[in-house]
Amino acid sequence: MLNDDELRGKADQVKGRVKDAIGRATGDEQLRDEGAADEAAGKIQEGVGKVRRKVGETIEDIGDSIKR
Repeated sequence: MLNDDELRGKADQVKGRVKDAIGRATGDEQLRDEGAADEAAGKIQEGVGKVRRKVGETIEDIGDSIKR
């Protein structure tokens, strides 16, 4: 299951792609740059979320092994 960081990261990536597409269509370089920055930040945030989730799952697995 995705956590908040992963969901926000994916949302930022989509927002970035939309800004980039609008910037390309209108010739607005600043909007294209903002879109690229949003998309990059979203990828980073999604990556952080994945790491957090994996660490949490690992801790749960360790806890389950100790209980046995």
